[in-house]
Amino acid sequence: MASTKRRRRTKHRGNAAGIVEVRGRTGRKPTESERKTKGGGPRPHRLDSPPTWKSAIQRSAIATVLFVVLVGLVFKQPLGALISISGFVFLMYIPLGYYTDMALYRRRLRQKAQQP
Repeated sequence: MASTKRRRRTKHRGNAAGIVEVRGRTGRKPTESERKTKGGGPRPHRLDSPPTWKSAIQRSAIATVLFVVLVGLVFKQPLGALISISGFVFLMYIPLGYYTDMALYRRRLRQKAQQP
């Protein structure tokens, strides 16, 4: 009989609660230097990076879609009026969102500088 060259799959054993228990590390224990280099430290906070125009445009697009849906459903405006107001809202939300994010970013930097 010919043998297959595929590797065996390790088994995942489920318990009565439905939780799958995977096998742990079966090789040698990592050395102190290996343990330190893998972690890389804590993940940086999302608000520590400066705002970008791309994120402002994406946020503006999402807010415009929500605005159009709500205005279309609540006020039952005609399609032409919805399209024209949505363009205006989209263009106004971009700088508004960017400069709001910039103000929050600068405030966070000042707070971090004041901490000992």
